[in-house]
Amino acid sequence: MSDILIECSPGISGDMLLGAFYDLGVPQKVIEKPLIDLGLKDLYHLEFKESKSCSIRGIKANVQNSDLSPIKRTWRSIKEVILNGHLEDKLKQTIYEVFESLAIAEGKVHGIKSEDVHFHEVGAIDSLVDIIGVCAALNFLNPTKVYCNEPMLGKGFVQTEHGKLSVPPPAVIELISQKKIKVLSSFDSIEGELSTPTGIALLSNLADYLEPPSKYSMNSYGVGIGNLKFPFPNLVRVYKINSFNDSSISEQINPRCEEISVQEAWIDDQTPEDISNFVEKLRIEGAYDVSYQAINMKKNRIGFSIQVILPIEKKELFRRLWFDYSNTIGVRERTQSRWVLLRRRGECSTTFGNIKVKQTLKPDGSITMKPENDEVLRLELEHKISTHEIRKIIKESSKKFKAFENWK
Repeated sequence: MSDILIECSPGISGDMLLGAFYDLGVPQKVIEKPLIDLGLKDLYHLEFKESKSCSIRGIKANVQNSDLSPIKRTWRSIKEVILNGHLEDKLKQTIYEVFESLAIAEGKVHGIKSEDVHFHEVGAIDSLVDIIGVCAALNFLNPTKVYCNEPMLGKGFVQTEHGKLSVPPPAVIELISQKKIKVLSSFDSIEGELSTPTGIALLSNLADYLEPPSKYSMNSYGVGIGNLKFPFPNLVRVYKINSFNDSSISEQINPRCEEISVQEAWIDDQTPEDISNFVEKLRIEGAYDVSYQAINMKKNRIGFSIQVILPIEKKELFRRLWFDYSNTIGVRERTQSRWVLLRRRGECSTTFGNIKVKQTLKPDGSITMKPENDEVLRLELEHKISTHEIRKIIKESSKKFKAFENWK
């Protein structure tokens, strides 16, 4: 079974992704069937046309709005249509998750409940067609894994129902923040919206890996063309591939040995508040870990012993941090080896919704999964139940895992 690689070249939008899947060979009747099943066939007209961007051919998806209703639908009403629709469970769940993430993002940036987000904020009929159509296309192809590269966002302003908004739009910022999506800044000098909220919502929910595989062969590809004119091709490519690395597990030694730097100092002339701020600075700058404790020093003064474990390539930076942000006049430093198991960050669907987790690969090939502690604390405060109960529910209800990164 083939995998799918989505190439944002340079950004991503729902209509470009839909055009690329059609160009890849997904029949239009497959794309439109769930729209018809949900009773939406009279609200739009979908057309696929050959087009070019900077002389590169592809398919442009055009959606004409036939919805004459003056009623502004909310995410609450759209949710009801989706959940009551006669769709297969897997497709229904995927469509629901994409819309929900977009509604949550829009709700947060507008300061309202996600259920009250208006239809034009979740997306007008064209976005409705794009999201449902792309989900249907991917469901039809049924890939083993979905990869994508990092999108670019652009700059400038975009016209919306709320007036002019800066690029990237607030919903895009919220989505990439929630999903921890890496973005590229190479084209941030280009005026225009390179990635739309709909495109980012699709990418963040459909991709299993937010980076391409290290090795793959290509079977076929499709090209979707965007509407905006840039001094470079404005397109999205979707490749049907065979990947050979399964996140590079087979090519990596587990556990693996690596060199680290350990730096430490004793300080007896700074306040606890200053020490706390300094420790936080070390963590922000990329320390693997920081530990500190109160100790008795010369002249019976109470001081602090601070030890930092850090990447070997950052030892010079951290030397400067010690002398710039603390009162120490000397730092002890040594290089050590450590053995670490392969791990990766991601999110898992549970009874509580999608939560951030970390997977660890044991030497025998088994995988353990642990929810991030910040997530456990958040859920404990929200649901007023114990940490033990939270972890038990997460363990029992964990379903699909989506990786944010490869094993490392």
